[in-house]
Amino acid sequence: MSRLYEVMFIVRPDAAEEDVDKLIAGFTTSVTNGGGAIKTVEKMGRRKLAYMVRKFNDGNYVLMTIEANGAVVLELERRLRVSEPVIKFITVRIDEEEKRLAKVKALRGTRRKVSAEPAAAAPSAAPAAEAPEPVQASA
Repeated sequence: MSRLYEVMFIVRPDAAEEDVDKLIAGFTTSVTNGGGAIKTVEKMGRRKLAYMVRKFNDGNYVLMTIEANGAVVLELERRLRVSEPVIKFITVRIDEEEKRLAKVKALRGTRRKVSAEPAAAAPSAAPAAEAPEPVQASA
């Protein structure tokens, strides 16, 4: 069963741009050969890390969105783990999150339609009763 995943990995900051492109190409072929599909690849550039990782304070971030089954993702993670230029990676399944967000947006859309119709139908509500003035105690 094919699912949607985000794979973010950090490449060493001293790696050349061509090496990063080769690395991305290798990972994309790994996914496509396994029967998956690459949705997007975003090179986010060089950023500072929150903490030191393998003696590096910054790294080149790459975000890939893939559609694949579990076996393909496991193989991709294995390749990320043994790839020397990659210093950190994380894989997150996002299909359930997208489904949840679509449900929330649909619910908000119906609420707006329902709440907008009665407000337009009722021109004005009865004026609220005025609150009595506070009594001040005299000393």
